[in-house]
This record gives sequence, structure tokens and C-alpha cells, in this order.
Amino acid sequence: MTLTLQEIGKLSGGELIGDPGQTITGAASLAEAVPGEISFFADPRYGPLLKKTRATAVFVPLNFSDKTSCSQIRVATPSKAFEQVVLKFAPEPVSYPAGIHPSAVIDPSAILGARVSIQPHAVIESGVKVGDDTVIGAGTYVGHGTSIGSSCLIYPNVTIRERTRIGSRVIVHGGVVIGADGFGFEFVDGQHKKIPQIGIVQIDDDVEIGANTTIDRARFGRTWIQEGVKIDNLVQIAHNVVIGKHSVIAAQAGISGSVRVGELVQMAGQVGVVGHVTIADGTLIGAQSGVSKDIGGGTWFGYPAMPIAQAKRQIAWIRRLGKLFDRVKSLEDRSGS
Repeated sequence: MTLTLQEIGKLSGGELIGDPGQTITGAASLAEAVPGEISFFADPRYGPLLKKTRATAVFVPLNFSDKTSCSQIRVATPSKAFEQVVLKFAPEPVSYPAGIHPSAVIDPSAILGARVSIQPHAVIESGVKVGDDTVIGAGTYVGHGTSIGSSCLIYPNVTIRERTRIGSRVIVHGGVVIGADGFGFEFVDGQHKKIPQIGIVQIDDDVEIGANTTIDRARFGRTWIQEGVKIDNLVQIAHNVVIGKHSVIAAQAGISGSVRVGELVQMAGQVGVVGHVTIADGTLIGAQSGVSKDIGGGTWFGYPAMPIAQAKRQIAWIRRLGKLFDRVKSLEDRSGS
């Protein structure tokens, strides 16, 4: 694929400053781009990289006024314009033809919708229902009585335990385990006795679950991932957790049992949440924070997590402790204490 800057300018609706006949054969970051490639600049922090880039052209904001050694295409949103071009140069997406691979093991009672694709060595147990246009990847296990909606993409080596409910247009990446037993034990007669975990996991429409994430079944009732939630890799969601609509959870976060996460919550990497707390709608929790109580919106950070303004003050105080100790020591020396 080769595009001229004139063609890219029309595609993006931007203002071209440079030679419209220059050809572009690829796209890359400012640091990695070479002649013949296009990049983008949207954050002033990357100004030094812009000056050094070898890219033939760069998408820049509409109000950009600096001179560059490369051609410019001024657009309202450089990252979005760049994304459009990247898709032009991207390889064709992998397609999964409808049909059942001979090595797949499917119980006769399973109900498969139209144009379903079942890949090699998948196992589908009794009572399973799979909606139209869904793909079940190689080596994936779908447990008894599970239902999966239409147009889902279940990548290879996913484990979906019994009685799980999955909506439509859900994407589940490799290594995910949905519906493993919740971590529930009682200490009886000097030993830990398992508490039966007889609930389910429910995943609503348009959810995406990253690789090697685990979502435990409920002790009773359901663990519920609501519509539009996006979950990164290596996240642990315990039994009876509810994640509200359109929330986002980044990698290595851990959410303990019976937590209620509101809608449009953003949870950064390595956040830990103790059990039985509620996180209000629209809350943003900074990376590596520890949530130990109910929190009511706004931005929280730290361990234990606190409102961001309070957390910044405490960090500033801690950083000044050395100077404070020196001052106290100096005063003590002067006073002879």
C-alpha cells in the first residue's frame, strides 16, 4: 500500500503543509519512523522527538506553529488521524470461516447458531448455547449449561466454566478463566473447610477481557460484569463482584469479594480493593492504590487510597521530612538540648 500526502490529507480532512506528491508506505512512532513513513505529534512532552524524527510527514494539531524538517498535516485530533492511516497500512484481519473443525468435541445437546466457527480441539459441553457468528478458539473449553451470545470472539485456550452467561459482541483473550470457584473457606476444627461456590458469572454485551484475567463465580447469585466494561490482562475479579457499565480496569488490579464498582470507573494498574466496599460512579483510582473503604467519586491515590489533593500533600510532607529533621537537629544543637 502506498499513499501520497495529498491522499492522506483528503482522508484525514487536514491541512497539508508540504509536497502533496510525497509517498507514504507505512506509519510509526516519532522515535521509530523512517523516511517514507508518517507519524503524529499530540503531546508537548514529545517535542524533542518531533525535532529528531526521520518521518516524512507528521500529523500535528490545528494550532501547531513550529517549523519541522518534515511535512505537516494539521488536524483536530492527530492521534485519531494517525489511527485512520495505520488501518490503511494494516494487514487484513484474521478471518475464521464458519464451520466445526473435525477435532472439536461438541456434546449433541449443544445448540450452535448460524455461521458459528468452532476451532481445533475446542470442547463444548452439554446444554451450551452459542449465538450466530461467534468464534470459539482452538483449545477453548465451554462448560455445561453456558450461554454465549452472537458475534463473540473467544480466543484460543480460554476456560469458561459451567452455567456462565455471556452476552453479545464480547471479546475474551487467551488464557482467561471465567467461573472458577470463588476463594471461600471457613476455619472449622482447626482446618479450612471449603464453602460451596454455587453461583454464576454474568458478562453483558460489548465487554472485552484481557489475557490471563480471572473472574470467579459467585458463592451464590452472580459475579456481574456489566455492559461495555473493558478489563486489561492479568486482572483478578473475585466472587460476587459487580463492575458497573463502561468501567475500565487496567492490568494486575485485584478486586476482592462482594465489591461494588460503579459505572464509568477508571482503575489503573495494580490497584487493590478489599472486600465488601463500594466505589461510586465516575471514580478514578491511581496506579498501585489500595482501596480500604467505600469511596465516593473523584480521583483517589495512595495506600490507603485518599482524595488526590490529600495524597499530594502527604507526599510533599514526607519528602520534606529530611530537611525538617535537619532543622530540628540544628535547633537542638544551638539550644544545647
